[in-house]
Amino acid sequence: MNNDYITFTIEEKKGIALIAHDNEKPKLIAWCRENVDVLKKHRLYGTGTTSKMIVDATGLSIRAFNSGPLGGDQQIGAKIVEGQIDFVIFFSDPLTAQPHDPDVKALMRIAQVYDIPMAINKATADFMIQSRLMDAKYDHEVINFKKNVEDRAGTL
Repeated sequence: MNNDYITFTIEEKKGIALIAHDNEKPKLIAWCRENVDVLKKHRLYGTGTTSKMIVDATGLSIRAFNSGPLGGDQQIGAKIVEGQIDFVIFFSDPLTAQPHDPDVKALMRIAQVYDIPMAINKATADFMIQSRLMDAKYDHEVINFKKNVEDRAGTL
């Protein structure tokens, strides 16, 4: 590609964020139980309540941030920007209004900007975790933000 993009590498050991809305927490916990052998090979992160429930049910080690409505979704987004989270599993509830919906949309946007795989339901999570890329390095192209800022600053 040209210098408008840079290559980021997702390593074999991935930083995986585990998040779920309240009505979806039991589904995510069950999914984690089904996939504990794969998940324990990676660095796990999550929002507060979800992390605690997964740890209690599976024994997995998870670095917990705040609960989603208290800024946890934004903390996960910051870790994507910092290059620590490579992969997001977010069992969202499409049928219940969420008071922190703008935070969820911001997280989804930052995952898209940084070209991070993101599952929003069990089927997508199953496909992602069973992918041949799950235990492999993966190079992906991301906007060269430094060049983008320089170009924009030069036009204002």
